[in-house]
Amino acid sequence: MLQCRNDLMNKTIPIPFFLIFFYLLPIKLYSQNIEVLFEEAHKLEVELKESEALQKYIEIQKLQPQNTKALCRASELYSLVGKRQPTTEKQKSYFKSARNYAQLALKLNPALPEANFAMALAMGRMAIVSSGEEKIKAVKEIKLYADKCLQSDPSNFKAYHLLGRWHYEVSDLSGLEKWLVKVMYGSLPPASLKDAISNYEKSKELDPGLTINYLELAKCYHRKDDDKKAIEYLNQLLKLPNRMVDDPIVKTEAHQLIKKWSD
Repeated sequence: MLQCRNDLMNKTIPIPFFLIFFYLLPIKLYSQNIEVLFEEAHKLEVELKESEALQKYIEIQKLQPQNTKALCRASELYSLVGKRQPTTEKQKSYFKSARNYAQLALKLNPALPEANFAMALAMGRMAIVSSGEEKIKAVKEIKLYADKCLQSDPSNFKAYHLLGRWHYEVSDLSGLEKWLVKVMYGSLPPASLKDAISNYEKSKELDPGLTINYLELAKCYHRKDDDKKAIEYLNQLLKLPNRMVDDPIVKTEAHQLIKKWSD
C-alpha cells in the first residue's frame, strides 16, 4: 500500500495542461461566436435584410469594441438604412450613428479604406439633411475621406462612385451659390461635370453591376445635352440583376427618365 502511494506521488499528473485547456476554452468559444455572427450578418446582407444585418454588426461591436470590420459595416448600413427612414429627424439620427461608428474605426486605423469610405458616405448622407455651415463642412469631408479611401485602396469602386456624385453636385452650384459658400464658409475644392463622369466611369469599370452608377452617368450626359447617350446608360441599367435593396427604385426612376427624355 505504501509503495502504491509513493508511485502515485511520483507520477507526473498533467494538471497544467488541463488548466490551460479550461482557460483557453472560453476564448475559443468566444471567437467562434464572433465568426458565427459575422456569417449570419453576411447572409442577411446577401438576402437584402439590411436592418437585421445591422443589428448583428452592432452585437459584434458590443462583444468586440475594437473590431474594425464590424464598425465599418455598421456605419455603412446605418447610412443605407437611414436613407429610407420616414422623417428627416429619424434620418439624421441614423446618419449620426453612421458617423460615430466610422469615427471609432478611424481612431483604431486612420488609413483603413473601409473606415474612410464609411465616413465619406456618412458625411454624404449628413449633407442631405443638414444646412448652412454644417452642410458645407459635410460636403468638404465627403471628398476628403473618399480621397483617403482611394489612397489606400485604388480599386474601391464605391469611393469612385461617391466622388462622382460629389463632383456632379458641387459643379451644379450656381455662381452665386459658390460665392456665398466662399464668403460664409470658405471655398470648396474644384469640381466639374467632366470629373463626375470620369469617376463614375472608373467605378463602372471596377464593378459593372452597380445599377445606381448607370443612373448617375445618365444624369451627367443629360446635363451635357446628350440624351441619346443618357438613354443608352439607362437601358443598360435595366438589364442588370437587382443586388441592392434600392435597385427596384433605381429601375423605376430609369423607366421614368427614358420616357421623359425620349419625348
